[in-house]
Amino acid sequence: MALFSYRLHKHRSLNECSITEEQGVILTSALKSNPSHMRDMSLSVNQIKDTGVNHLCDVLKDSHCKLESLWLKGCEMTDEGCSALASALKSNPSHLRDLSLTENKIRNTGVNHLCDVLKDSNCKLESLWLRDCDLTVEGCSALTSALKSNPSHMRELSLSLNELGDSGVKNLSDLLMNPQCKLENLHLNECSITEEHCVILTSALKSNPSHLRELHLSVNQIRNTGVNHLCDVLKDSLCKLERLSLIGCSITDASSLTQCFTNTKALPFLKELDLRCNLIRDSEQLERLDTRIKL
Repeated sequence: MALFSYRLHKHRSLNECSITEEQGVILTSALKSNPSHMRDMSLSVNQIKDTGVNHLCDVLKDSHCKLESLWLKGCEMTDEGCSALASALKSNPSHLRDLSLTENKIRNTGVNHLCDVLKDSNCKLESLWLRDCDLTVEGCSALTSALKSNPSHMRELSLSLNELGDSGVKNLSDLLMNPQCKLENLHLNECSITEEHCVILTSALKSNPSHLRELHLSVNQIRNTGVNHLCDVLKDSLCKLERLSLIGCSITDASSLTQCFTNTKALPFLKELDLRCNLIRDSEQLERLDTRIKL
């Protein structure tokens, strides 16, 4: 019983508990009285809003706080709350490893403040989820530029459902090419990535192919040209990619993929290739080639 209580004390999940901003204030006030044991805090899909986040920041600023994972998905937080959060993390940046702000409208203003944290050499953030945060090209470009200045810790990054743009793709490619970059999971679904962008990203991956394990590019217009260049990455014996998601990417010709699965020895690492919602002419041939392919 004591061990269970200890674990419960360290890991607190309150997802979808209908917590309001007033209740969030009460909760964080309690945490402020004993901040040193909590390691994981998940308040996702609650209406704590900026008020609750601001009070949570008082906990994060405490030098005794050792929080490692913070999940605030869908908390009706805006750029004001994100700015306060970034300010708190700047004062105590070394412990947090995982941060999810997914489905909050933090926009470019909020993410610009977050960039100051990411640039800090004391920041050890390994997982950052910013899916559907209303980021435009400017915000994504600032974020990916910040990651370039401190590349060695990040392992998982989600920018899905944000506008990456030319500058964001270029900065992300520079990050992937950096020998210090150890990124393993990259989520870029619905980021308005074109086939030209895909060529830039895959060129970067070819120069540093051994770390990435998952690449999600679904619902982007990468088309046949992008797929052809992705095949060049898959053929590399150093490539350890395990999951590649290309759902709804306007792919019609999979001949390069067919050759890839027929001729290369690197593909044993690949566990799943998702090609659903594409109009691939030789889908039956691909399906016969390998059961790992979803069509």
